[in-house]
Amino acid sequence: MPVLEVRDLYKKYDKADVLKGINFTLEKGEVLVIIGSSGSGKTTLLRCLNFLETPDKGKILLDGKEIFNAEKESREYEKELRQKRLHFGLVFQQFNLFPQYNIFDNICLAPLLLAKERPDYKVNKKEIKASIEKRALELLERVGLADRKDAYPCELSGGQQQRVAIARALALSPDILCFDEPTSALDPELTGEVLKVIKSLKSSDSTMIVVTHEMEFARNVADKVIFMADGIIEEVGTPDEVFGNPKSPKTKNFLSNAFNN
Repeated sequence: MPVLEVRDLYKKYDKADVLKGINFTLEKGEVLVIIGSSGSGKTTLLRCLNFLETPDKGKILLDGKEIFNAEKESREYEKELRQKRLHFGLVFQQFNLFPQYNIFDNICLAPLLLAKERPDYKVNKKEIKASIEKRALELLERVGLADRKDAYPCELSGGQQQRVAIARALALSPDILCFDEPTSALDPELTGEVLKVIKSLKSSDSTMIVVTHEMEFARNVADKVIFMADGIIEEVGTPDEVFGNPKSPKTKNFLSNAFNN
């Protein structure tokens, strides 16, 4: 059974149709890379999966369980939305770290806020807090920044900030980790360090969706590649199929421009 099923997803803004019937599945442990030109709908798709936007039509299923159905949805309370968002971690283009907190606190903040909603929080406050802090240190170690735990975002390079953002997304143990152009705000020399961290996360227990313009990275890390154009999935396949033998003229044109620039 796929860990994620997206069925006939549509989204429009005013009169502009941005997503026009998106269908795909994702297996546990797979890395799905989504490529395409600006305006093709890649970021909107991620925002719909993370419930930062509400699709106008379609369904989203996680482990076979329907977590979104546009025909059944009514106005949801923020608490219900938070629970749905926990299934998906999102790493943004612009890091979005809280500048007033050091990086250790940036990672601990969301898990601590979530823990306070637990009925046993008051009784087990010390143990819960210690567990969250231990996890934060482990994640900082994983992204190579344990020695900078007391630093503030302004004291870090862009690449380091993005690595903190990755650790923060992992802190809530999402079912699927999503990246929206994670290197687009970085200088070329900092891009490699972030891509290296993302690649190191690939394992049978880690399911990821990566929107990226880094074609060589996409080819090396993906299990499945989707090429989007004009709000639809124009082509889908393995990296060898999409990059080595694209069938759609739009895919061929996109890749020709991407690799020649």
